[in-house]
Amino acid sequence: MLSRELRDQFLSVMAGASILEVEQVQSLWSGYGYIYRVFVKGAEQSSYIIKSIQLPDDHKHPRGWNTNLSHQRKVKSYEVEFNWYKTYAQKALPDAIVPRYIHGSRQGENILLIIEDLNALGYTRRVSFPKLDDLYSGIKWLASFHAKFMGATTEGLWTNGTYWHLATRPDELNELTDKGLKEVARHIDAKLTNAYYQTLVHGDAKVANFCFQESGTGIAAVDFQYVGGGCGMKDLAYLIGSCLYEDDCEKYETQLLDHYFTSLTQALNKQQSNIHIKKVESEWRMLYPYAWADFHRFLKGWSPGHWKINSYSERICKQVIKEIKNE
Repeated sequence: MLSRELRDQFLSVMAGASILEVEQVQSLWSGYGYIYRVFVKGAEQSSYIIKSIQLPDDHKHPRGWNTNLSHQRKVKSYEVEFNWYKTYAQKALPDAIVPRYIHGSRQGENILLIIEDLNALGYTRRVSFPKLDDLYSGIKWLASFHAKFMGATTEGLWTNGTYWHLATRPDELNELTDKGLKEVARHIDAKLTNAYYQTLVHGDAKVANFCFQESGTGIAAVDFQYVGGGCGMKDLAYLIGSCLYEDDCEKYETQLLDHYFTSLTQALNKQQSNIHIKKVESEWRMLYPYAWADFHRFLKGWSPGHWKINSYSERICKQVIKEIKNE
């Protein structure tokens, strides 16, 4: 559980507070640390989150990707998250809620983050099997987030957000056996990277990284290790793919895209009146299948038997490959 050192650091920040209970929320990917929920009295909130990153000597990966490149990518991801909470998180809006930064420290590669506990703010519901309304809420969050950070700097973050970005995944590309997709992988990446309209993308916007209110449509997001620059379609395609099986991905594709762009238009009208909204929509709608194919490229190289590899994704990839070869 919480070490004496972490307790002392936490209490030094929460002057006058006392710890009632500590709950280990989860261990971090590949044994890189832990997330704790600390219940307190005498503080502004009833509980807070401690994220303690303490890098192990041996880099164990659940799928066997134990390379130095993999390790360095994770190290950078925690540095990025630290920078995100310290510098960018307070700029988020009521329609794109994220935990507030309380305190952080770094000693070498070890990082400590203390942030708001979304449970204490009423975002207590986690979703494993999302309903369509949950997906709609997540899409609206993404649209608000993308609108807020349209054209934003990426200083301290990933230049290209998402954990599957091609430049950081040469091993998975090398393992990819789909020759057609492999041949156009760099073209797909270039289409997304060179899009005129760029924003900050969450980078790991799966449904598991969203917290919902028990009633109503309130939603907030966590886990900003892969936040960085990019086309908003990368987040959207990834979120939809994390929520729906292939038949529903196809069935609701137009409906969900329309909802995203309606939400994006509303958010840009409130936040960025100088942006040509119709041009954003025109470019990004065209890039949606490229964003889908980009993640599919990573997935087929990383875990060829994954459940998300399906006929819908294969059809999208064939369409994208054909378009690229016809250019």
